[in-house]
This record gives sequence, structure tokens and C-alpha cells, in this order.
Amino acid sequence: IPADIRVQGGVARMSDPQLIREIQEAVSIPVMAKVRIGHTAEARILEALEIDFIDESEVLTPADPFAHIDKTQFQVPFVCGATNLGEGLRRVEEGASMIRTKGEAGTGNVIEAVRHMKSIRSEIASLRTMGEEELVAFASRERVSLGLVRSVRDEGRLPVVTFVAGGVATPADAALLMQLGAEGVFVGSGIFKSGNPRKMAESIVQATIHFSDPKKLLEVSTGLGSAMPGEEIGAVSVRMQDRGW
Repeated sequence: IPADIRVQGGVARMSDPQLIREIQEAVSIPVMAKVRIGHTAEARILEALEIDFIDESEVLTPADPFAHIDKTQFQVPFVCGATNLGEGLRRVEEGASMIRTKGEAGTGNVIEAVRHMKSIRSEIASLRTMGEEELVAFASRERVSLGLVRSVRDEGRLPVVTFVAGGVATPADAALLMQLGAEGVFVGSGIFKSGNPRKMAESIVQATIHFSDPKKLLEVSTGLGSAMPGEEIGAVSVRMQDRGW
């Protein structure tokens, strides 16, 4: 998980397929596994393992300094991170089936996930006020097709589901991001580094479902024990959100 990767340092790679297979055999829900940015071989291994989803993740050490994986060449769906609209659109054009905010994984600090969610929604709103010349300039600057930009302008949203990730540590964090327009929440360190992982996981699920119900949020936020330790973003030495192109 990201919090452990931060502590251990070094090069973070795809997990051993044996561990992933053991998880697949132990659960009845879909399983997602991470690969390094641009590491097509790792992705092919996971596809051969019949994983349900692949996360081309900035949490792992990037493998390709020039490009992300061409996800159109795979049958398995990919999720990719984004800090802004342009980054999200580039991943969609590469074939991503899902987009998530990057946040700052492993910190227990939700501020960057909020920043990225608000940035993406604000940029989509700005597209809707642009004339044709401005749309052309935006598409050129962000290195994406004009057709995709027009589609987002017309629909007022990305053409794939948009999740949030990075720094979610409490049920209230999950609810906040859902209130900002997220369609789901990814949580790793926030669960496994909490005082009661099982209870925290159950409560975050409930908060994601009932994000607009304050009484339910009060109920699921009570008696959880300690949340994961958090870090101030300014004190973070490795900014995983900056990985990717």
C-alpha cells in the first residue's frame, strides 16, 4: 500500500502474481492490481492472470519516461490517475476505462484529492463557455483530439466514470469527495493503516453510499478508533502525483 511504499523507498514494482492469485481465490469481489506507468509487460502478466482491473499507477515507480501504456491493445479495463482535465483526457484517449484523481497517496491527507477533483470539474465548466477557437487551442495544448474535447464540453463530464483517490482516511473524507462530484472512492492506506481496518472499511463504504445524509455519516463515523497517521503535504519528500505525462 502507498504508506508502506513511502516508508520503504526504492523502486516499487508490480506485486508477485502468486500473491495476487491468492487474493483472487480468497474473495468473491473483483480484484484490481497495480502496474508501473508505461510497463506493458507487467500489464500483460496481469491480463494473463485474468485480473479484473489494472491500475496504471503513479504509486509505483514509473517504467517509461515518455509514454503511458496503450490501453486500447488490452481486453482488461484500466484505471488511471489525473490531477487535471488534460491529464484525464490523455488517459482516456489511450484507452482508460476509468479515471481517478491522484491526490497524494499514502499521506492520509485529503487536500490534494479535493484539489484535483475541483480542478477537473472547474476545467470542464470552463470548456462549456469556450468558443471554437478556444476549444481548438485547448485540445492542441493538452495533446488530445478536438472531438474528445467537444464531447466533454457537450456532456459536461468525462466519457468514463471518475473516482477519487489519494489521502482518503475517514468516512467524512469519502463523503466530502462524493459531495464534490466523485462517482466512487479508492481507499488503501486509509483503511489498512487505521486502528480498526475492517470497521473503517465498512464505514467508508457506508459513507460513500450515504454521502448526503449527515445523520448516517455521524453514525458511521462514531467509534472507529484511530484514523491512519497523516502528513502535511508540504513535508512530503516524494510527490507521487507528479509522476505521469
